[in-house]
Amino acid sequence: MCELYSKWDTLALREKHIGPSCKVFFAADPIKIVRAQRQYMFDENGDQYLDCINNVAHVGHCHPEVVKAALKQMEVLNTNSRFLHDNIVEYAKRLSATLPEKLSVCYFTNSGSEANDLALRLARQFRGHQDVITLDHAYHGHLSSLIEISPYKFRKGKDVKKEFVHVAPSPDTYRGKYREDHADAASAYADEVEKIIEEAHKSGRKIAAFIAESMQSCGGQIIPPAGYFQKVAEYVHRAGGVFIADEVQVGFGRVGKHFWSFQMHGEDFAPDIVTMGKPMGNGHPMACVVTTKEIAEAFSSSGMEYFNTYGGNPVSCAIGLAVLDIIENEDLQGNAARVGNYLTELLNIQKAKHALIGDIRGIGLFIGIDLVKDHEERTPATAEAQHVIYKMKEKQVLLSADGPHRNVLKIKPPMCFTEEDAKFMVDQLDGILTALEEAMGAKTESVISETTPCRTKMPNEVNLELLSDNTTDSKENLSRKRNGVCTDKHSLLSKRLKT
Repeated sequence: MCELYSKWDTLALREKHIGPSCKVFFAADPIKIVRAQRQYMFDENGDQYLDCINNVAHVGHCHPEVVKAALKQMEVLNTNSRFLHDNIVEYAKRLSATLPEKLSVCYFTNSGSEANDLALRLARQFRGHQDVITLDHAYHGHLSSLIEISPYKFRKGKDVKKEFVHVAPSPDTYRGKYREDHADAASAYADEVEKIIEEAHKSGRKIAAFIAESMQSCGGQIIPPAGYFQKVAEYVHRAGGVFIADEVQVGFGRVGKHFWSFQMHGEDFAPDIVTMGKPMGNGHPMACVVTTKEIAEAFSSSGMEYFNTYGGNPVSCAIGLAVLDIIENEDLQGNAARVGNYLTELLNIQKAKHALIGDIRGIGLFIGIDLVKDHEERTPATAEAQHVIYKMKEKQVLLSADGPHRNVLKIKPPMCFTEEDAKFMVDQLDGILTALEEAMGAKTESVISETTPCRTKMPNEVNLELLSDNTTDSKENLSRKRNGVCTDKHSLLSKRLKT
């Protein structure tokens, strides 16, 4: 596969023709990816990178069964989903079988943003209410209706919170309002939602929905405490609203123990609406809203017809069916549990070794590493997190950082991620943290005891340039096969940018 342009010509054209708000990974020294397979990505030089962040390629980049299903259906038909076709009903039947019985009606869309926008429409039509309760630091999509309910976005811009939007504290037991030492953090956080509902009612407002990711991703890989969703659902239902579970990032077996992340909260909990996207089509634009017959009928009673030209088209559904088959046939849900547990064990060993690691949290192949300068104050190590992801890139491992302070390293790889991949990733992280802490003058022998809180503090100001590119060899012991990729001699970069 040959390149059309050199890397730097590609970058120049992007700067000219692509909106400046459309950012690239590793903006200071971007990677040009020309090919990918399973959990690996390859640049224009044929260098291999371990992909630890691409949760869109759910069953693995360019999975042959997905490619085969797409090609086979494309050769026959792809058309408007308003024509009768077996693929859409077969997929809806298969998808519904993975969900609680009451969730049986599907609306297909092309993206998670479209799905969440439609979920809001369904919720508001249900009882004629308008107000939405969202979580602090939440992100639910890029449409205007979703930016309004995404504090992760609207608090970064000039927009002020709309009067119909109510922001509840994120149920973060590490650095939130109620922490791990609270007697009942789940109830305390849920009571905050109840207070919001009471205040809204006093102002004459009515709640249409509570919306939350089953596990907050952009919010910093947050796992809600057990019992929180049940209590929130009780308060929201009592107010005449519905509970929307956003599974766009975390569904389809990523947590390992369950197919859907909301199922971690027990069989006695079921949302009223579930939205999904990203992993559904393994990179093909495919998403869905699943709800109850009662809510669907209320939506239909408005008299407004809903259709989505390509949502649920024959090719999308053929790809979606292939993804479901692969998850089952390759036991990817089981793999997420096994590899996720192994990776968490390895990271907890690193937590005991490195003063920079404040918290390891996650389930299955959804894990966050919260980096801190001070264990007692839990001061976010934002600059250090950015330094780490660039150094990991030099070691051919792709990570990114998120959370309100952008200090949480997030791990959401393709589901075919292996124990060998986990060990390789953690070994690289260990080396980078060791070098960074030595450069910072940290006392790495001060470790976190399981019984004694760590009092180690990191320097407030850090000169990250102490670690120059000369301290590590980004090419060492890594595969350098060309993998059939054509290269342009003008695309090679001789000077590495400092992080």
